Amino acid sequence: MIFEKYIHAGNTRVFSISPRIVWVSAAFMGVLASIPKILQLQMSAIEVTADCMIAFMYSLYVWFYNLYTLPKFSSQAITTSFFGARLVRSLLLGVVVMGILVVLNQLAFQDRLIGSMILMYQFRGVLINLTIYMFLYLLYQSYINRVIAIELERTKADHLKAQYELLKQQVNPHFLFNSLNTLKSMVEIGDEHSADFIVKLSDFYRYSLESRQKDAVPMPEELKMLRAYFFLIQARFEDGVSLDINLSLDHQKVTVPSFTLQLLVENAVKHNIISIDQPLHIRIISSGDWITVQNNLQPKNIPEPSTKIGLENINQRYLHLKGQGINVITDHDFYIVKLPAHEYTGH
Repeated sequence: MIFEKYIHAGNTRVFSISPRIVWVSAAFMGVLASIPKILQLQMSAIEVTADCMIAFMYSLYVWFYNLYTLPKFSSQAITTSFFGARLVRSLLLGVVVMGILVVLNQLAFQDRLIGSMILMYQFRGVLINLTIYMFLYLLYQSYINRVIAIELERTKADHLKAQYELLKQQVNPHFLFNSLNTLKSMVEIGDEHSADFIVKLSDFYRYSLESRQKDAVPMPEELKMLRAYFFLIQARFEDGVSLDINLSLDHQKVTVPSFTLQLLVENAVKHNIISIDQPLHIRIISSGDWITVQNNLQPKNIPEPSTKIGLENINQRYLHLKGQGINVITDHDFYIVKLPAHEYTGH
């Protein structure tokens, strides 16, 4: 934001202005307001200094008054209105304060001001007041906008996490039920891979528990979980399904939202015909700046109900974690999901 550098950013909950900004701007206002008298060469240095001090002290008053009347320090509600009671009070009190400063100056120098000079000082005070008020208003609105943006991101992240947890609760019981049925069948026929199946099932659920609190995981960790998951799938469908993974070295180093690849492979298994005659081929490959997950498209005759929660969740998590959404491409032969393969560097 334009004015963000003037706001203390140590704690986004606390709005504060650098004291250096306050004092330097007040000194600048003092000199700027006294330039007309400085140009009058007949004015003595003492008179010019006194004139600068009036504008300087008045500017300090305006800064601190307006700072301590912000909603942070009072019961006022946050407002986006520039004109309001706070500005009116600031101007009226400013007239009083400027009058007091001028009177004190005259008592010190034993001089007498005519009406036009008093009006000049008051007009100068109003200009100083409006300038500082407007600058502080812009700073405060910039701060409020930043706080709102942070809160929206936090709310969005919390909602996304809750949706993700709901998704996992929907997926895991269903998958566990099918896996246990498969294991029961393998044990009954004395399949020699039963022990491996149990190990892979254990690995998959251990990964599920370990990754529950993680937003993103390294690609090798995600692939390890995916291979354990796919072993369980292949135990059910045997040669009816295949998985080919071919990622570049760079793409093997990226992080991905946890369970992304597993959810995409599960969607392919869920919505397509799988048989020896019509095998399902799933590929995960590098495509330039993308990681592409694709499968041959052979929809079931009776489609399973889909809430689209899984795909939308993946898209939202990529937007949140990497700043870019996924691309979904469907044609007559393939269903393709392209995942951004860069690391998010922030805005």
